[in-house]
Amino acid sequence: MGALQGIRVLDLSRVLAGPWCGQILADLGAEVIKIERPQVGDDTRMWGPPWMPDAQGNATRESGYFQCANRNKYSVSVDIASEQGQQLIRELVKTSDVIIENYKAGSLARYGLDYASLSELNPQLVYCSITGFGQDGPRAAEPGYDFIIQGMSGLMSITGEPDHEPGGGAQKVGVAVVDIQTGLYATVAIQAALLARHHTGKGQYIDMSLLDVQVATLANQGMNYLTSGTAPKRMGNKHPNIVPYQTFKAKDKEFIIACGNDKQFKDLCLAIGYPELLDNPKFLRNQDRVKYRDELIPALAEFFLSQDAEEWVRRIHAVKVPVGVINSIEDALAEPQIQHRQMLVNLPHSLNAQFRMIASPIKLSDTPVEYRQAPPQLGEHTAYILSRFKSAEELQALKQQGIIDGKIA
Repeated sequence: MGALQGIRVLDLSRVLAGPWCGQILADLGAEVIKIERPQVGDDTRMWGPPWMPDAQGNATRESGYFQCANRNKYSVSVDIASEQGQQLIRELVKTSDVIIENYKAGSLARYGLDYASLSELNPQLVYCSITGFGQDGPRAAEPGYDFIIQGMSGLMSITGEPDHEPGGGAQKVGVAVVDIQTGLYATVAIQAALLARHHTGKGQYIDMSLLDVQVATLANQGMNYLTSGTAPKRMGNKHPNIVPYQTFKAKDKEFIIACGNDKQFKDLCLAIGYPELLDNPKFLRNQDRVKYRDELIPALAEFFLSQDAEEWVRRIHAVKVPVGVINSIEDALAEPQIQHRQMLVNLPHSLNAQFRMIASPIKLSDTPVEYRQAPPQLGEHTAYILSRFKSAEELQALKQQGIIDGKIA
């Protein structure tokens, strides 16, 4: 019994933010029906290589990108630009609880698939729209992509090395963090709307904007600006409010220290054999270490060059000051803690019985996440879902007309 068992979701979204939200809901037990274009499907199906290998090791046309956000879903291939395809969606809406879509603002209204139209069919419907800039405002009609939003939101102004240092300049985050954060916020909003429905008996409309989300998640950096009036700048791996809290280069490679308070700084100095730092009043309080970081950090940086990273990590870890290595993704997935937490799951795919995925991080004691099926092939479940209200003959006719796609019989 998944936490959201009994909830039916129509996922009309593509790429990452919407599908990420849909996957979370599916992991939690909802029945998520992914609506895809015939012959083409979600844009990310073709965002490869890399492609998943089949059982013989040959590359398929199933991209790693698509697979990261679409497990536990049913794929139904429908042409929603056609009147018959739109009618199929309306039939599904009658028994659905949630719609997720990320078309341009107002686009689905011309198909009669907007919230105003569909809520008349199903007043309990929770309808979540995800766009780059929201449903109103001067940029509402513009397409929004994660990379663009990372730049516009100010995120890239605080990410990367300072302009005056080697390799300096604006840098995006290594994953599409705005899309993922928007998917998470959308998941929270949908569940809140479902909970509100228990009290009101009515669904509601959710307007999610990538730009809104990234501005909201500027977090302390946003508030640092509002508090000081000075816009934060790129600091590389340094922290604007805590020192020392950054990477350091050891004799062989880099490692991370995240020293969060004054006691930890004292313990750090004693553990590494550099107690002389504690004789300097400029370094005893964090607020002073921030002020005098240009004196403290060079001293630490030179000191750490004397030993290998493993030795420093061992010493610092022993006094419970946060410290760690910088793993590759391969190394990270091989970490004993990741293995213990079962963050890799085997989820047999129809083309590869040894298919593996990174698991959900959600750990529920009574209604745990279930891994029911691998990310679907395009149109894999068209007949299974649509046969609830269409005969085999009707489905075959719709396929011949190009309205639907997938295996029918």
